[in-house]
Amino acid sequence: MTGSTNITWHEGNVSRDERAQLLKQTGLTIWFTGLSASGKSTVASALEQHLLHKGLNAYRLDGDNVRFGLNKNLGFSPEDRTENIRRIAEVSKLFADSAAIAITSFISPYRADRDSARQLHADANIPFIEVYADVPVSVAEERDPKGLYKKARAGEIKEFTGVSAPYEAPESPEIHIRTDQKTIAEAVLQITTYLQEKKYI
Repeated sequence: MTGSTNITWHEGNVSRDERAQLLKQTGLTIWFTGLSASGKSTVASALEQHLLHKGLNAYRLDGDNVRFGLNKNLGFSPEDRTENIRRIAEVSKLFADSAAIAITSFISPYRADRDSARQLHADANIPFIEVYADVPVSVAEERDPKGLYKKARAGEIKEFTGVSAPYEAPESPEIHIRTDQKTIAEAVLQITTYLQEKKYI
């Protein structure tokens, strides 16, 4: 991929701090990671709704949805997975820079890619909260709402995370949720409690 040349960053007239004060909200990214059928999108959707009902500007970026547009030219090879996460990390950073709460829901199987997303936010001084939606593969496979595990086991889907491709679990996520042991409401409460304790909301 060729990098852009002859470009200059153009600073606007509104600083991030001023924007946050005017909108009465701190921008940040909440990054859900976990196996397919771990409950990432379900909890992320409930969290988005809860935050919006509290009067906060939150927007969810879903792994499947983004592949219908921005990332529709990417497959599931290791290289494409890395590019998928690089792009969404940049997008979520832009949302957070606008004082929105960006909620991303991506398998994001590689630790290095998640670390890069975290570093991108750290370099911009934007909070990055990793949420690990944790379930055993057996539980995810039993749920299998899209029938993907069944297809992967039958060899119909190549490079499927948890079956024929690796998932590198977070070593020290800000929030660790066993989604097979908590209700959706309990998971949302765990996250919002953390956000309140850190004074993000």
